[in-house]
Amino acid sequence: MKILMATMGLDIGGAETHIVELAKELKSEGHDVAIVSNGGVYVPEIEAAGIRHHQAPLHRRSVRDMRRARSVLRRVLREERPDVVHAHARIPAFLCGSLCRRMKLPFVTTAHWVFDTSGALRYLTDWGERTVAVSDDIKEYLIREYGLPAGHISVTINGIDTGKFSPEISGERVVREFGLDPDRPILSYVSRMDEDRALVAGQLIELAPELDKAVPGIQLLIAGGGNVFDKLKVRSEEINRRMGRPCIAMTGPRTDINEIVAAGDLFVGVSRAALEAMAVGKPVIVAGNEGYHGLFGPDKLAEAQAGNFCCRGLPMSDPKTLLDDVAAAFALPQEEKERLGAYGRQVIFDHYSVRRMAADCLAMYDQVRRRKFNVVMSGYYGFGNAGDDAILESIHQAIRAASGDVSVTVLSNDPDQTRGQYGVEAIPRFRVWRVCRALRRCDALLSGGGSLLQDATSTRSLLYYLSVIRCAQLLRKPVMLYANGIGPVRRPANRRRVKRVVERASLVTLRDHASARELEAMGVTRPVQVTADPVFRLEPVGAERTAELLTAAGLEPGEAFAAVSVRNWPAGEGFWTGLARLCDHLRRAYGLNILFLLMQPERDREVTARVRALMDEPAHVLDLSATPRELMGVLGQSRLCVAMRLHTLIFAARMAVPALGLVYDPKVASYLEELDLPAAGNVEDFDGPEAIRRAVALMADYDHVLARLRDKSAQLAQAAGENERLLLELLEGKK
Repeated sequence: MKILMATMGLDIGGAETHIVELAKELKSEGHDVAIVSNGGVYVPEIEAAGIRHHQAPLHRRSVRDMRRARSVLRRVLREERPDVVHAHARIPAFLCGSLCRRMKLPFVTTAHWVFDTSGALRYLTDWGERTVAVSDDIKEYLIREYGLPAGHISVTINGIDTGKFSPEISGERVVREFGLDPDRPILSYVSRMDEDRALVAGQLIELAPELDKAVPGIQLLIAGGGNVFDKLKVRSEEINRRMGRPCIAMTGPRTDINEIVAAGDLFVGVSRAALEAMAVGKPVIVAGNEGYHGLFGPDKLAEAQAGNFCCRGLPMSDPKTLLDDVAAAFALPQEEKERLGAYGRQVIFDHYSVRRMAADCLAMYDQVRRRKFNVVMSGYYGFGNAGDDAILESIHQAIRAASGDVSVTVLSNDPDQTRGQYGVEAIPRFRVWRVCRALRRCDALLSGGGSLLQDATSTRSLLYYLSVIRCAQLLRKPVMLYANGIGPVRRPANRRRVKRVVERASLVTLRDHASARELEAMGVTRPVQVTADPVFRLEPVGAERTAELLTAAGLEPGEAFAAVSVRNWPAGEGFWTGLARLCDHLRRAYGLNILFLLMQPERDREVTARVRALMDEPAHVLDLSATPRELMGVLGQSRLCVAMRLHTLIFAARMAVPALGLVYDPKVASYLEELDLPAAGNVEDFDGPEAIRRAVALMADYDHVLARLRDKSAQLAQAAGENERLLLELLEGKK
């Protein structure tokens, strides 16, 4: 990708170092990177790495300077034509925002700190299409103060180059340069010397005489430049004269921070500078303008990470506490200092790699970068139904795997939840004008998957999906019925409506042969293609997460169980009692624990409790908001599945788990036929003893059923891939 970053300047500072390391890592991974800023000491370093730099006065908010900076930015954007623009501070973000919207360029930001939001300052910030926050508390701040959708914010880290910042780095050159005595203790400190960043630097300078008493011969190596540097330097020289020796060395702005840190025996500071010192293997006292954390060790990791090592929300730095902690740190045995240093470096390896930081940004860029095609997805999305959410996730993943040139916009009942969980753009499905606008801008409408064209739920539901399709057709947009299940459509008028819409569709794929027969019975003569449900392409979560979920449900590792899924349905008492007896039989006859899965928790919870209450044997329930991939992982560990919900059966088939279906709708019977799996019975006239006999027959023929199901699952996974191939053909043909 071609990436343009914009920031205020490239002098010493945690955010500035973050930007430099991010840009260098992206460049090393093959991306084309340029930076616009007011310049600074890091410009030679980025240019040596092959990163272009453009000078602009982005560091001031006077009207004159901002107009000049905007003019430069406009010229640079026209010259560079980047795939994405990434701003890292308030003024650059404000200026880039309006330009990027006008020039239709993807625009993202990173929030490195919190801002003053009083008065008109709130409106001097543009957070772009997506935002990266460098800590969870900054993400919460963005949501609270600016009302940003949680799904638009990702959290990254201050990635550290562990080769550049390493125990192998020597500080000898810096020690010689500033006339320090290598045989005496050295404390190093790094930050911008600005009014809002240099509190602890000022405290250390004032404490120098007392530190000298507590740690005889101590030397303070203080690096950084800023608007209070001159004042602090004058004060340090006064104290040096009073002490009769050069105790404090003020370096000014430097780019050799790794050597500055390496020169010290102990580091004091916050944020990125503290992390860099940890990477070098130094004991670190975390202290800054926003709070005081103290000597870092294993007991303080969670609290430090919560504020990104910036001490937000902690007590302010107090000179006496700082003095006592510095003295105590220098008094530690050498092996304890080495242990703390080694622990800090391991924390960097575990949590703060620069590669992870770059990956986080690339994932965000991928969400916003302009693609050749945009498709709108219409379905039963955003209702918390695991089956339909699995369809959404599997279609989105399959499209991304097939092509990086297709972006997806989802019509959702809960756009924030859909954006946050699946990383797609989403708009409210019932906002007519927004839906029409999305359709007008798209290259195709995907209707499905799932059983959208049916009137068993209601005619109103059917009319909604038909209306979306008809709107797209009126706008002359290609419509693909994507792996649909058709029916039941019982009312003659509805059958005519479905027939008209299907005949006009650009492409129709169906998930089963029963749906093809239903369209044929309606009089549809156009060609259709039977593929498979998209969920057959979805991957489950890993074994570790699956084990956590089973433990949460009360099952021990390795315990055999049958997964049971029911839904709220107006069935007679005989059905619920018969199902309870079937579950009891599975536990008594085969030693299978019973684990109830809630595919749509708010609708499944009450009826699940009803069945459990009718059982004589104990049963478990996974009562949490599990994702489709998590439910699939759990099902994959079961020996048997008994389910009403169609997508529970599909999940089981995807994981090659033999199943018994509870038929409440013709689509369940059709899919059992498609999968060559037995039904336990029909919900309307359920025969409990017969259901048990069918379960006995399945278990007696278990190995053969399992072998057939494995073959069938593999075939359906391959067939499901046809959906994306046909979609890409449709899109390319449109162009």
